[in-house]
Amino acid sequence: MKNKFLQIGKGLIKDDDVSIGYKPGRAVKDLKLVIGDNAAIRRGSVIYLGTTIGNNLETGHNVVLREENEIGDKFSIWNNSTVDYGCKIGDGVKIHCNCYIAQFSIIEDGAFLAPGVTFANDMHPGCCYFRECMKGPHIGRGAVLGVNVTVLPYVKIGARAFIGAGSVVTRDIPPDSVAYGNPARVVKKITQLVCTKGFTDKPYPGSN
Repeated sequence: MKNKFLQIGKGLIKDDDVSIGYKPGRAVKDLKLVIGDNAAIRRGSVIYLGTTIGNNLETGHNVVLREENEIGDKFSIWNNSTVDYGCKIGDGVKIHCNCYIAQFSIIEDGAFLAPGVTFANDMHPGCCYFRECMKGPHIGRGAVLGVNVTVLPYVKIGARAFIGAGSVVTRDIPPDSVAYGNPARVVKKITQLVCTKGFTDKPYPGSN
């Protein structure tokens, strides 16, 4: 079905049970949906109108990408994950299965989110002013968030930081840091990580 709001690049690969150009239930200034070249969209995925996505998008099954998002090139998002509206996501970002990216979150280039990562954006759920205060986390370039990490509103995780599995991040984490726990606390620099499998290279040789 043709849709005047769709602008889809060449090389699209999609399964039959995919919805591209789903109309938002809220008012959106610009309903144009832009998807770059060579997108691969798998069964059950829904992409809303009003979003811009770069080249080489890849989704797993049952992915939801809401309206008013700005997403860069080489974005990968896997099964049962959702990006809510109003987010900014850079190039080369990878989001694994069962993740939730809350409204107004920022994820910079090359960041990786392991399965089950959840973002929050509401400091006082149920407050009558929640719309004025919503703001998701800001994840720095190349940061890595382990399995089942929860990140609270307004928190900034610095570039190349590593957050251990199961952590609840309640405060800002500096760049190049390793942090874990509930609440997450900085325990070392990423350059101090040692491979437990005996490889001589550092686990993250490109870090500062």
